[in-house]
Amino acid sequence: MILINHIRQIVCISDSYQSFKIGTDMSNLHIIEDGAIIIQGERIYELGSSNDILSHYSPDNFTEIYDASDMCLIPGLVDAHTHVVFSGDRVHEFAMKLEGKSYMEIQAAGGGITFTTSHVRESSEEELYNLLIPRLDRMLAFGTTLAEAKSGYGLELDSEVKMLKVIKKANEEHTIDLVATYLPGHAVNPGKTAQEMVDDIVNHQIPVIKQLKDNGEINPEMIDVFCEKNVYEIEETKAILEAGKRIGLEANFHGEEIEYLESGVLAASVKARAMSHLENLSEQAIPLMAEAGVIGVLLPTTQYLLHLKTPPARSMIANGVPVAIGTDFNPNMWCLSMPLAMHMACVNYRLSMAEALVASTLNAAASMGRSQEYGSIEPRKYADLVFIKAERWEHLIYQMADPPIAAVWKKGKIVIDKYDRFRLK
Repeated sequence: MILINHIRQIVCISDSYQSFKIGTDMSNLHIIEDGAIIIQGERIYELGSSNDILSHYSPDNFTEIYDASDMCLIPGLVDAHTHVVFSGDRVHEFAMKLEGKSYMEIQAAGGGITFTTSHVRESSEEELYNLLIPRLDRMLAFGTTLAEAKSGYGLELDSEVKMLKVIKKANEEHTIDLVATYLPGHAVNPGKTAQEMVDDIVNHQIPVIKQLKDNGEINPEMIDVFCEKNVYEIEETKAILEAGKRIGLEANFHGEEIEYLESGVLAASVKARAMSHLENLSEQAIPLMAEAGVIGVLLPTTQYLLHLKTPPARSMIANGVPVAIGTDFNPNMWCLSMPLAMHMACVNYRLSMAEALVASTLNAAASMGRSQEYGSIEPRKYADLVFIKAERWEHLIYQMADPPIAAVWKKGKIVIDKYDRFRLK
């Protein structure tokens, strides 16, 4: 067993194995001052005050003992929404945005998702994998230990499957755990109608996805659609989500980003696990989402970049919607840092730092069905841990763009150790 003691603050998030937090409970972080944690194998064995732990154990009980008196401890961060697998460089589109072009105008000019799709279709699995790994390395350095990862840049079966195979391989080989989402309805192929795309997805793609999943070749757990005006509207989105649910995929989709379409009502009606973006979410939909347990995933980086409306985050929290945060990392929004996304959520959406941390740990894990093993520091959960070299944990968010992350542990092993405090070998 490994003992790490005299930790300035252990920010547990939960002490009762909650699946997620809502409302005022998002401000209750269950902090242990001068804490100690015991790790056994991949999991947390015990934690408490240093005095309590040291009074119950002898040093002989441990193979390794570390002092962390100048550090705080939080759970590994969880990124609830990423498009991390792609090829092709879209930096030129950033210049177009600075000139005033909108997201949909860039898409109509052959940029955006269509541009990336053309590159992904030409890339091999190996090429996509080799591009993915450095991105995951950077996410890990920013404290992310679990992330959702979407396909969506294929827009036809073979390329979607190619992306899902890359996600599966990375999940097996990289330190970060990935939860795969099949995103067949990210855009409409040129020359096709939305209904033609829906017919292909429902009648052709999804049966093959089920077969490949059953054979162990891919491992998607969720299905996603870009529910947006003039892309996939309500009935088209519903048809794809329900077809995915029939083969065991949970609905976790884009909604209410650019135009209002009552996506929140749809999310509640199909009992979606989560819905992302939410900039145009209606007040009427909020209690329906709360009642259905739909997790609202906020993406403050994209809202900032595209000058979108501010989502009603405070109303969502006040009315019992579980709120999570993601980076929305993709070639349109290049951000691999959950601490930066948290900072933006605090400043632009008026989340407290405690709410942002819950949204980026336990609630984000819940948005991908992983909160029973990730997202809080509790016995029997995975020892995914982030050490912050600061007097208080809030410096993770306060120190904008350069968070004082000292070390990252993944399933009981040291994977980042900036100051050689844990004898990383």
